[in-house]
Amino acid sequence: MSKRIRRVGSIKSELLKKSREAALAAVQIFNNPNISFKSESYVVLMIIAWTYLLHAYFRDQKVEYRYWKPKGTRRKFDETKHGAYKYWELERCLNDASSPIDRDTANNLGFFIGLRHEIEHQMTTRIDDILSARFQACCLNYNEYIKKLFGAAHGVEKHLSFSLQFSTISTEQKELLEEHPGLPANIHGYITSFDADLSDEEFSNPHYAYRILFVPKTANRKGQADRVIEFVKSDSPLAEVINKEYAVIKETEKKKYQPKQVVDLMKAEGYPQFSVHHHTQLWQSLAAKNPANGYGALVAGKAWHWYERWVDIVRKHCQDSQGKYL
Repeated sequence: MSKRIRRVGSIKSELLKKSREAALAAVQIFNNPNISFKSESYVVLMIIAWTYLLHAYFRDQKVEYRYWKPKGTRRKFDETKHGAYKYWELERCLNDASSPIDRDTANNLGFFIGLRHEIEHQMTTRIDDILSARFQACCLNYNEYIKKLFGAAHGVEKHLSFSLQFSTISTEQKELLEEHPGLPANIHGYITSFDADLSDEEFSNPHYAYRILFVPKTANRKGQADRVIEFVKSDSPLAEVINKEYAVIKETEKKKYQPKQVVDLMKAEGYPQFSVHHHTQLWQSLAAKNPANGYGALVAGKAWHWYERWVDIVRKHCQDSQGKYL
């Protein structure tokens, strides 16, 4: 008698193997200085990595993760036009009651699923730095769950190290990142809309976006290991001081928008007929550039930039326009 082939185990192992390889490839591509197609590759590969990981989990738990319809007392499995079974996509996996993924990790993945829809059919730019906290959270979450579900031996952290940088982050670079020049309107609109649906607790959770404050260290004791990054416990006295100082800085550094960015944002939110001309008419009618109103400010004494408060005024104007800009 021929030996029975254990298909469940072999398929699960293959899913795990390809899942890990997809995750490693995503991070390696993102860290490669010779590749500019970073974020797009990362998003697609990490979604595949998570999908295969959950398929392996469902297979291990004997959860049916193929689409099917009842046919009498039996199941009829959905197939592609070429006869292959249709398996659950990542969003369906996360929504299933048997999913082992926590809420905040699911929020992170939900963000990337929506982002993939925005970028897969058109080129985008300048999202590598802007979304890096969410990329980092996705990596850490993946490593945590593959070890939690299948054992520490499957962890990927031993294959990757910190990527080295050729430059420090100057004040000018920081301001550039905050203002997001060149960020496509559809991406800006998607990010704003997705984040607005999250509670403050969900938005701040490190499983959704892993944010780190970097403070230059000027001295080290001789003989001490010289690490580029040292982690401080979030509830330590030092962390409390740093976070308080950072909160003060963030409060004084208001986010700024160029006029075209305001217009593009409104277009992305569903007002395609809203133009720069309409925007100019609006701010002139409200004397919005009067500094006393606090709607914006001159940057470097040259170009006027608008604050979030003004964006809210413009948004309300569009909403109250009775379809003028639709």
